[in-house]
Amino acid sequence: MVTEEDLISKRELLEKYGISYGALYRWKRMGLIPEDWFLRRATPTGQETFFYRGQICPRVELIRARGEVSLESLAEELNGREVKKPRRRLIIMDRYSAKSFWLDELTAVTVEDGEIRTDFLEFMKGE
Repeated sequence: MVTEEDLISKRELLEKYGISYGALYRWKRMGLIPEDWFLRRATPTGQETFFYRGQICPRVELIRARGEVSLESLAEELNGREVKKPRRRLIIMDRYSAKSFWLDELTAVTVEDGEIRTDFLEFMKGE
């Protein structure tokens, strides 16, 4: 049986750790806090959200103490997924527009000078 001491209200949690409502729900959307940890209970003043103290407090402490680790990487780690490297893009701009390409999808990048075509990387090394 769940006792009142086993639960912490959302309000108490936010106050205890000095976090905002927005941060808590951002962590939920990112998968840092599972949806099923949010317990909705009827109270004399309406419905409130509670958490199991033994689950949520260590998780919030882990999130807050993550150091240089990004929230995305932490979420992937906590959910047992392999941490993916972010995709990189090449962005080419002129004065009128910009065009971007995913680097992992490019097959060649060349510089054309009249009829002479040069591999872009070799061109950059030569200049």
